[in-house]
Amino acid sequence: MKFHAHRELQLLEEISGQSHVTQRGLSKKLGVALGLTNLLLYRLTRKGYIKVINLQRNRLRYLVTPQGLAEKSRLTCEYLEYSLQFYRHVRRFLTTSLTPLARAGCRDILLFGTGEVAEIVYLTMQEMDLNLVGVVDGGNGRGKFLGVPVISPADLSLIPFDRIVIASFTSREKIQQQLEALGIPAEKMITIPDRV
Repeated sequence: MKFHAHRELQLLEEISGQSHVTQRGLSKKLGVALGLTNLLLYRLTRKGYIKVINLQRNRLRYLVTPQGLAEKSRLTCEYLEYSLQFYRHVRRFLTTSLTPLARAGCRDILLFGTGEVAEIVYLTMQEMDLNLVGVVDGGNGRGKFLGVPVISPADLSLIPFDRIVIASFTSREKIQQQLEALGIPAEKMITIPDRV
């Protein structure tokens, strides 16, 4: 799914889900600049997907049009297809990467990350009878993930492992550098490609 299509879907969902939204609120929700939010809303208006009603001098109301609802449905289907394709891609990559390790007796896997990608890694590991020996997060290592305590990168030396799977797409290079600075060789790291 293209980036701008995903943003349009997010905007249509936010506008159709709330009676009163502001550009500033939409900007925060989407995590984009206010000017970009304004541009995206303008494009949606030009395409006929939303209608802007002027309530007062500084207050606008956004309504999703029937054409906008149809586009929202189409984009939702596209997003679901992309998500399933991405899920299959990650599973295929992990199976290809972890199978030789399992055959060679490398069964103790450490996860770096606690998001949805880490959950996919965990499911794949379960099918291959690999052991999740720990979960690392970039923060200070609080809480649990899949019943396993989350540790900070500084505590990596406390857990013996055969490989570490970087289950994060944000700042992967930074994570790799951080792990290398802690003495973990690059050949012990498995990085999942983010392209489908």
